[in-house]
Formats: sequence, structure tokens, C-alpha cells
Amino acid sequence: MSEIVRAVGLGKEYPLPKGTLRVFSGLEFCLEEGETAAVMGVSGVGKTTFLNLLGALDRPSEGTVRLEEVDLFSLGSRELAKVRNRKIGFVFQFFHLLPEFTSMENVAIPALMAGFPREKAMARAAAVLAEVGLEDRASFRPAQLSGGEMQRVAIARALANEPLLLLADEPTGNLDWKTGELVLRLLADLQARRGFAAVLVTHNEKVAAFCRKTYLMERGDLKRLA
Repeated sequence: MSEIVRAVGLGKEYPLPKGTLRVFSGLEFCLEEGETAAVMGVSGVGKTTFLNLLGALDRPSEGTVRLEEVDLFSLGSRELAKVRNRKIGFVFQFFHLLPEFTSMENVAIPALMAGFPREKAMARAAAVLAEVGLEDRASFRPAQLSGGEMQRVAIARALANEPLLLLADEPTGNLDWKTGELVLRLLADLQARRGFAAVLVTHNEKVAAFCRKTYLMERGDLKRLA
């Protein structure tokens, strides 16, 4: 398997009126094609910050993140945005779907942002919605969907540009366990077929059980548990 993402000596701190707040430093992390890693830890320990650095939504105070051997933070902002759009997919706890858009339109957004013609972007969105079993909800808006359906739309949107890396922040945190388990099984099935690497931030050991690797973030450190 080929290496998808590697973090080396990763650190993040925030300036305070008096001194700085160091979230973590010296983190090492690596994930290969087709692997899934769970990152666990208590609230406020830095899990989401770590995920944001892996996805280049934020810049580290120190260290590097390499995606397919490319140092993300050596890129200019425009090139970095292009890599983020085309190679990284994001799934969030609260879905972040645009309420005025249909499921199809929400899923098509990444392809439209990547410059695909509208017709091609919509065709791609329709295909991914079918892949997550929501072809009959293509014209529905988020308010017309259940929580599980909204998360499946969010997953379809994250996969619309066929990313190398999927980053999910508490992807089942806003769902009951029965629905959340269905979402996790869907993710596992999609990953088996597509081969992307995935990082799931969670506080739930049941979620971590779906992942090949499990890490614990604690007191500024990231430890491999399994």
C-alpha cells in the first residue's frame, strides 16, 4: 500500500494575552491507502485541531503534513485550496449542508468548485448519491431529511471529488447509535470499494472499533493503542 498522509513533528500553539497555549507538539502520524484510524480523547484535548491540520484547514506552529509526499504547508494559499478540494474530503458532526440547496446540489458543490461544468458536476453528484443509497432523495432539501440521511448526503459530498483522504469529526455524534452504526458500515463499504484513507475523531469506543488503527490524544501526546 502507498502512503497517503504523514505528520512529522506536528505542533500547534495559540497566542494568549500572557504567553501561549500549547495544544500539542512533536506529533507523529502516518496512514496508508485503505487504512482507517480513530483518534480518541476527552473534549478539548486537541483532536479537532489535529484533524484541521491534517486537512490543511489550519497551519501548524511547527512540523509538517505531507499528502502523497507533498508538503502541504509549502504550497501557496491558492494551490493549497485546490489540493484540499480535490484530494481531501471532510465530514462533520453537524452535517453543514446548505439548507436552501437540494441533496444533489449540496453534493455537487465540490465538483463545481473544482471547475467541472454544471452538467458533469450534477452527473457526478447523482452517481455518488446512488452509491450512498439516496438517489430517491436527490431533490430533497436538508429539512426534509432525517439525521442519518443528512449525514449520508454529507458523506456523498465529501467523496464527490474522489479524495485520497477522508477526515471525519465525530461523524456519528449527532445520531443515535443504530443510525450511527449504519453510517459507519456505509463508510467502511465505500472505503473498501474506493480505497481512500480515513481519520475519524471520536470519543466513542464503538466507533473506534470500526477502525484499523486507534490512537489516544492525551496531555499533548498522540499514542497508538491498537
